[in-house]
Amino acid sequence: MKRTILISATLLVLMCIFSSELSAQSPSATFKAKKGVNISHWLSQSRARGEARLNYFTKNDAKHLAALGFDHLRIPIDEEQMFTENGGKEQEAFQLLHNALSWCQEYKLKAVVDLHILRSHFFNAAEKPLFTEVKAQEQFYNCWRLLSEELKKYPNEMLAYELMNEPVADDPEIWNVIANRCLKEVRKHEPNRTIIIGSNRWQSFETVKDLRIPANDKNLIISFHYYGPMLLTHYRAGWSGTRDYEGPVHYPGLLVKPEELAQQPANIQEKYAYATTTTCNIETISRDFKQVADVAKKYGLAVYCGEFGCITKAPEGPSAAWYKDMGTLFKQYDFGFAAWDFKGDFGVKRNGQWVGFIIEPLTGKKVK
Repeated sequence: MKRTILISATLLVLMCIFSSELSAQSPSATFKAKKGVNISHWLSQSRARGEARLNYFTKNDAKHLAALGFDHLRIPIDEEQMFTENGGKEQEAFQLLHNALSWCQEYKLKAVVDLHILRSHFFNAAEKPLFTEVKAQEQFYNCWRLLSEELKKYPNEMLAYELMNEPVADDPEIWNVIANRCLKEVRKHEPNRTIIIGSNRWQSFETVKDLRIPANDKNLIISFHYYGPMLLTHYRAGWSGTRDYEGPVHYPGLLVKPEELAQQPANIQEKYAYATTTTCNIETISRDFKQVADVAKKYGLAVYCGEFGCITKAPEGPSAAWYKDMGTLFKQYDFGFAAWDFKGDFGVKRNGQWVGFIIEPLTGKKVK
């Protein structure tokens, strides 16, 4: 009997030691998401409320996206949709967010909650108080205190946070200071949550090198966005600097042939002369990606391309070739990605139909 008790006690001690060591080695589950879609214009950049907002993105949509081979959703949210002016939570919006996250869990999708637009920061606004006013900065941190309070129940391996979409500060160090302070606020309550931090100036690949990342935090992912070449990806987009060019555009190769530009009005010829000497192909995109990969390697962190896409107005042939090259490079560089967007101006779903030339090279799933 004594020998049995002694053996049992020894086993219990060993189990406790093993459990303790395992816990110390694996303090958190790793968030890994590779193939995603942005659920844009739902809880962000939309005036829809009530039934219209409720029906814009549904459980059935999440089910279909999972079946098409996507493994996560990037869910942009705006401060003005989620919070009242005095900082209270908008319960209807939070319920929709919880609905989406529950669908993700049901269909084995992961999620990135992206704080897209603040009252104090919109990437294309002339004035951005976030970078000049302490009060606005504190409001930003408080948004994340409240979001963390609401979302911390979701598993670390299932949900990641993106601090803010497309910061546009005059000096990248201003964004570094704010981002690192915000990160500390989240870490007070969620030390092991994966946090995604994007580069300055619309999350450009060129400014990733300017990010200042804490060296001792490995639950971070570096993010950039990619829309090059804009003449193709934003073809005739009303809000873009390329909106007035209506001639042919090509990919891969020369963006515009000299003889094609010669058919355009004189002012258009002058503005877009650069396009007749600009070649874009998988090699040029790869060089851009390498700049991001080199920075990530220095920090030992993963990379996430949180937005990329060709507008629906762009010619299908060049768009399809571009998506094919993007899919190839995401695999080559082992970058996670989220296509922009679900069914907006760049949608993977257009006029009620899933778009094969986008989805197939990104997920490897045939669209029927």
